[in-house]
Amino acid sequence: MIAAVRESDAYANLLLPTRIQRAALNTADAAFATELTYGTLRMQGFYDRVIALAANRPVDKIDPAILDVLRLGTHQLLGTRVATHAAVNESVSLAKQVGSQSATGFCNGVLRTISRTSLEEWTVQVLAGIDSVDERLAAEFSHPSWVVRAFRQALRAEGRETELEDLLAADNMAAKVNMVALPGLATNDDLALLGQPDEFAPTGFVLDGGDPYHLMSESGGRVRVQDEGSQIAALALSRARPILAGERWLDLCAGPGGKAALLAAEARAGGAVLVANELVPARAALVRNALAALPEPIPVWEVDGTLIGATHPATFDRILLDAPCTGLGALRRRPEARWRKKPKDVADLAGLQSGLIDAALVALKPGGILAYVTCSPHTAETRAIVALAVKKSAGTVTHLDTAAIVQSFSAANLDLPGDTGSVQLWPHRHGTDAMFITLLQRAE
Repeated sequence: MIAAVRESDAYANLLLPTRIQRAALNTADAAFATELTYGTLRMQGFYDRVIALAANRPVDKIDPAILDVLRLGTHQLLGTRVATHAAVNESVSLAKQVGSQSATGFCNGVLRTISRTSLEEWTVQVLAGIDSVDERLAAEFSHPSWVVRAFRQALRAEGRETELEDLLAADNMAAKVNMVALPGLATNDDLALLGQPDEFAPTGFVLDGGDPYHLMSESGGRVRVQDEGSQIAALALSRARPILAGERWLDLCAGPGGKAALLAAEARAGGAVLVANELVPARAALVRNALAALPEPIPVWEVDGTLIGATHPATFDRILLDAPCTGLGALRRRPEARWRKKPKDVADLAGLQSGLIDAALVALKPGGILAYVTCSPHTAETRAIVALAVKKSAGTVTHLDTAAIVQSFSAANLDLPGDTGSVQLWPHRHGTDAMFITLLQRAE
């Protein structure tokens, strides 16, 4: 699994469930495989520093397949309760399958060296000689330093910079399995299979146990896996004001379809109609699959979202723009993403994000509402994009009190400091992905 992520740019959260299902692992073994995979990928940066110290050589001088084995072994030694002898022996056996005899001996020696020192002592050694505060945090909490700086800036915008270490630590914790029950569609039998209701989203539940994908299949998609923050983002649009029968809604960048399914259920309950759009055909297929739970067919377009204003001006009462972004807000669930994303990605996406929000605002009817959403707290993908769009609108677009709207349907106080025109959710504060939500309204 680790090799597939490295060699093929596979996504662990997509590939691992399939691998587990094919291997027919029981619940305990599936949980262990998940912990090994996610834990190793999350802490890769820290573990590489430990391995380099123990091996007395840079990790880029180690055969990639053997490095995979060393990372897995290091996680078992420093991040789990696996017995030392079991972690070393299993790792050496794995090294024999992927490497030479000399590499096997090298792997054995490095892991035994690592096993003789505690996590706390390794942390001291790793941090020795690093003077920069952000570089030390990056090393200790296994994040790229540019991500640490971006998180610091986003927290500073709320006056919560002191929470940075809590945020970084939360990124390294396993995310809860969260489910959504589609309103008006989920049955009492469906709800009986779910666990504790979410703290904030009125449509959400934390799964106590069992296979979430089996529940999705058994319910026909009426209940499905969805982060609480994603639910809040969709509900901010659907519950911004009472729904009028006949309203037209658009989910502009709908893939993979989770928010579209929730919006479609909300629209159906209020007599509105939803259109979903997704440019990438493979993702459009995922949207159609997600929307299959709805009794009525939902149109799924495959058009360039930046052209929607030109082709459909003043057409929609509500638009959700879940903009393509770096995904830095979902590092708990996509552990390899922190090592793949680069600062250049933020700059490359800014033009697309701006083009999409400008087009969406033109596609709104007078008085219509746009929800601009990203699964990233990076200010260049969030506040900066919104501010530029509002400035270019020359007074025809205004902020709604997004914080008040979200609080109006939340089951508990969300603790939302700062600008009421936007909502920034956080894994360490809210237990959600770090979703950014802003509601904008076009003038009548």
